[in-house]
Amino acid sequence: MNLGRISVKRIFLLVSGGMAVSMLAICAVLFAVTGQMWIVASGVLLILCALVWMFLLTIVFGKRLSVFTRELCRAMDQMISGSGEPVRAADSETLFARISYRLSRLYGIMQENRRKVDEERQELQMLVSDVSHQVKTPVSNLKMVTDTLLSKSVTEEERREFLQGIRNQADKLEFLFQALVKTSRLETGAIRLEKKDAPLIDTLAMALSGIVYAAEKKNISVTVDCPEGLILSHDSKWTAEAVFNLLDNAVKYTPAGGTIRVFVEQWEMYVKLNVSDTGKGIPESSQAAIFRRFYREEEVHGEQGVGIGLYLTREIITRQGGYIKVTSEPGQGSEFSIMLPTR
Repeated sequence: MNLGRISVKRIFLLVSGGMAVSMLAICAVLFAVTGQMWIVASGVLLILCALVWMFLLTIVFGKRLSVFTRELCRAMDQMISGSGEPVRAADSETLFARISYRLSRLYGIMQENRRKVDEERQELQMLVSDVSHQVKTPVSNLKMVTDTLLSKSVTEEERREFLQGIRNQADKLEFLFQALVKTSRLETGAIRLEKKDAPLIDTLAMALSGIVYAAEKKNISVTVDCPEGLILSHDSKWTAEAVFNLLDNAVKYTPAGGTIRVFVEQWEMYVKLNVSDTGKGIPESSQAAIFRRFYREEEVHGEQGVGIGLYLTREIITRQGGYIKVTSEPGQGSEFSIMLPTR
């Protein structure tokens, strides 16, 4: 018999019937042994009393169960609608109190999950908005150039200029998509940073190899001061990506003939990696915003880039237990300091 599918009233009826039959059987046995009628009469009275009390117990228990069910349903409705936390019972020993305590914990988990979903939805909306904003300009430029080539005849020199403009806009789109892929894979955990003991000078060499040509083209002097024997536990590939982003920005915003300096200093608990330049500098009011995704100052919109490098750099450093800060004044250059833990 599956008791889980039998109603409470049916259970009480079965128990009451079983009790009455058992007591009648006992009275019959006692009457057969003693032959005393008062035993039968006493048994019948006891059975009637027991049935009355069982009836009263059924009514009281049914009402209490109804109240318990109503309170439980109300608590669950509050959880589903998110209108409020379930009210805990005053008596912690009751069954409802124990269930209410667990419902409160479940409600807290649900609220936290809702908060995370809302945050992810907002981040997704912001990302879509940012991406559409970044893509809109190069796409508009591509359409304008192609419409011009299709609608009017141009000289060979003009055709080459238009084709070069198309190439530049395509390069910008490719750079944007690559940066988005890196950021997405890093944020979603598709790529996990693996810290291993490795010479920091090798990591710097990887980062510097990406800006040597651009620095030479602008006649920018790049100096590196890093102990060759410095071994640091870090993800060499991604740390090189972070340092490259700083160096790439330094080359972009440093005028021809300027200087970029990379300086490494070992402290007791951190290794400090400085990247300083003699570029245009960053106003203090913008220094907190430059690490936001897709942020770019108005006066640098003419330079190539989408404003995602510093955001990616901060994510890489933070995920290794470090942090990054900037010191800068307009016209005096900038200094970015990466702090990586020694262990």
